[in-house]
Amino acid sequence: MRALGDLGYAVSAASTGMQGLSMAVETRPDLVILDLGLPDVDGTQVLSMLRAVSDVPVIVASARDDDPSLVSCLDAGADDYVVKPYTTTQLEARIRAVLRRSGSDRPRADQRVVVGGLELDVAGRRAQLDGTALELTPREFDLLRHLAERADEVVTKRELLADVWHQAWGGSDKTVDVHLSWLRRKLGESAGEPRYLHTVRGVGIRLSAPTDD
Repeated sequence: MRALGDLGYAVSAASTGMQGLSMAVETRPDLVILDLGLPDVDGTQVLSMLRAVSDVPVIVASARDDDPSLVSCLDAGADDYVVKPYTTTQLEARIRAVLRRSGSDRPRADQRVVVGGLELDVAGRRAQLDGTALELTPREFDLLRHLAERADEVVTKRELLADVWHQAWGGSDKTVDVHLSWLRRKLGESAGEPRYLHTVRGVGIRLSAPTDD
C-alpha cells in the first residue's frame, strides 16, 4: 500500500475486516482493495455487508486463483481480483481499469459543484452561497453535496438514507426531514418559501437554482 501512496494515491489501511468496513462507510473511498485472508471475519461476508450500504468499486485479493471465496466475491459484486503475489504495476493497472469502468477516475482535487449562487468545494468540504461561507456540519455538507450533484433531479428519502446516511430503508425518514430543515435555515429559506430545496410531495426533494421572478 505504501507503493500506491508513492504513486500519488491517498491510501488508508485497516488491519481487520470490521475496521475496514467502518472506514469504507465513513470515508467513502473511490475504491476498496479487500484481502480475503482477514483475521476476524470472512472476506465474502465483509463484501456482502459493504454491498448492502455502498456501491464503491471493490478489488479482492486472494492467495489462489482457484479459491472458492474468490468466485463467491465476484458473484457477490466484486469488480475485479488480483492473485498474490502481485506487483504494484499489476495492482495499479487493475485499479485504473476498475475506476475507468465505474467512472470514478476523474480528478477530484479541484472538483467544484455549482448550482446558481451555491458553490461546493468537494475536496476541501467547503460550501458558500452568493460568496458567503456556509457553516455546515459534516452530515449537512454530505446531504447538500448529494443533492447538488443531482441538481434538478428529484431525490427520494430512501435514496438519501442509503447514500448519505448509509442506512437501509426502514429507518426513520424524520432524520432526513430534520436535516433538510436545518439546511434550509442555513440557505436562508424555508419549506414554505423555498429557493434551492423544493419538496415534491410524495416523491422527494429537488435542488435547483433559483429562477428570476
